[in-house]
Amino acid sequence: MLLTTGQAAEELGCAITTFRRLISAGLLPGLSRRGVRVMVPLEVVQALRERRHAPLEQLPSKEIAVLRVDAARRTDEPERCWIGFAATLPPEDLLKALRGWWRCDAASVAAGGVLPVTVAGYVVAVLTGLQRWEKNSQGRHAFPHARLAGYVTDLATPQLVITAGTHSDRQLAELLLGTRLSSHSGGAIAYVSTHTTDGSSTRPG
Repeated sequence: MLLTTGQAAEELGCAITTFRRLISAGLLPGLSRRGVRVMVPLEVVQALRERRHAPLEQLPSKEIAVLRVDAARRTDEPERCWIGFAATLPPEDLLKALRGWWRCDAASVAAGGVLPVTVAGYVVAVLTGLQRWEKNSQGRHAFPHARLAGYVTDLATPQLVITAGTHSDRQLAELLLGTRLSSHSGGAIAYVSTHTTDGSSTRPG
């Protein structure tokens, strides 16, 4: 059975624009088109609905930052070609696309020890190595030494690509990738308590 994007969004309890981010990011398998409509297999939507919440209580920090991104788009920045997430980007391009520049409390991001990256409330990538940061003239921060511990190419199963070079990074990637992590912020960065079961944001981004 195939669902329209509107039906799929209704099943998941989210806005159509939110659901379309998952499609644009290349995270959903088995899509087909009927004219201008994108059709989604029911089993894919059911798999998304059943994804477990991120087990934040297993993290050592009391609070972590969450990077909320859209599907990757081209940018004319000199150090990278893309900004945002796409499942088809090679790891080196994906890392550049995710590690800055963002308005955030850089010290708090670093203190959390890990930066889950979400699209439409699902963890699609995990960044570590956040101890150092840079700030530009617009007040935005980048983390030039950030490492990509892993990312998702298919949210339904999910299919994970682990790129971690250390055991601790691998553990973080396997713990968080493909899980649901809701957060609320006016910007790209949200701050989430690890002591709540639903991933509620504790303060503004």
